[in-house]
Amino acid sequence: MAFLDEKFETMPVDEIKAMQLKLLKELIERTYRESKFYREKMDKAGVKPEDIQTLDDIRKLPMMVKTDLRDNYPDKLFVRPYEDLVRIHVSSGTTGKPTVVGYTQTDLDNWALSLQRGMVSFGASKKDVLQNAHGYGLFTGGIGVHEAATKLGLTVIPASTGNTNRQIDMLCDLPVTLFAGTPSYLFHIADVCDQKGIDIRRDTKLHMAISGGEPWSESMRQKLYERTGIKMYNCYGASEFYGPMFLECTEQNGFHIWGDLALIEILDEQGNPVKEGERGAIVITMLKKEAFPLIRYKIGDVSSLTWEKCKCGRTHPRLMRLSGRTDDMMVIRGVNVFPSQIETVIGEMPFLSTFYHLTVTNDNYMDHLLVEVELNEKYLTEDMNELNKMASTLDRRLKDILNIMAEVKLALPGTLPRFEGKAKHVTDNRSYE
Repeated sequence: MAFLDEKFETMPVDEIKAMQLKLLKELIERTYRESKFYREKMDKAGVKPEDIQTLDDIRKLPMMVKTDLRDNYPDKLFVRPYEDLVRIHVSSGTTGKPTVVGYTQTDLDNWALSLQRGMVSFGASKKDVLQNAHGYGLFTGGIGVHEAATKLGLTVIPASTGNTNRQIDMLCDLPVTLFAGTPSYLFHIADVCDQKGIDIRRDTKLHMAISGGEPWSESMRQKLYERTGIKMYNCYGASEFYGPMFLECTEQNGFHIWGDLALIEILDEQGNPVKEGERGAIVITMLKKEAFPLIRYKIGDVSSLTWEKCKCGRTHPRLMRLSGRTDDMMVIRGVNVFPSQIETVIGEMPFLSTFYHLTVTNDNYMDHLLVEVELNEKYLTEDMNELNKMASTLDRRLKDILNIMAEVKLALPGTLPRFEGKAKHVTDNRSYE
């Protein structure tokens, strides 16, 4: 088992928590002094830096939410002047104003360090060649992964997004062992390889992938591995943190959250901590961010946290696979529906591919959910009885999981949209006029 820093990554839990308390106190003192925004929030909540004496005291502090970032657009949350910044990233802003994040050099170094630890944890080393198919530019994924891999000594091919045929040529012609990109794009590459008669196992050296940027299920991981021999390692992060930064290890059983960089709470709907292992809303505090402090940020993701020692030997807490988002949840006929629930059902059925799209409409204020899923090519048939049987199987399972009726439509392979970046799985066309 390889480590970037074995002593640090396997330190006793009580030492990790003592380190987190020290860093938390320093963060709150610094932010109260430097951030007008957070000082006003603390004053309104009646809490001072000296009130933080234990890790449990973090719950005295006010939370930050996405609207705080947008309301302070573009740079009112920065606590460093521009001459101290070395980079700025901007989110897509698809659901409102974009989020602008500034970075000092120390911020970039800590971001890269987190990813380096994660890459080593699943076996990456300077012997690997990484083809990076994340976008370079304002999106954090491309350059973040690139810099961490470079510092670790990997050979990096900055392929960026798009031009799938060229991506495949490089996979075949160069000794690429590791790929970084969204899971949906990996499946698209696998489809195009099939069309070209290319066997990824036989014709390439690719066998590992860092996949993030969009939700994906355990069944997707298994399907890609069975089809291509590629092991996908999940990645968690957001531009508000630094970017994508927490990875799975060889055990593929949760994201290792490095205790010197982040402190995570899992809270119920009333804002109270849940028991260890129970699911709730993720609230994250970044302990070392300099330019853009992030304290008790409720990102909207749902997961659980465990301090159980990982089989890989690492002792830092693990954030388990996300089970949805509080802000992409759809309310359909009064029922909370997460796209990840539907994706899990689809993954259970071998006759379906991983490509799907959800469309929500309403007629006379009655919600209607259409679930379109592509058939697996191996199960293509003109037998209507077989097609109806497959559709009915999916329909019944969705009803069991979602507790609502959905219209199911089986699509031909290759007919639903493909995305080189984040996949867009939901179209909400409801009107309430």
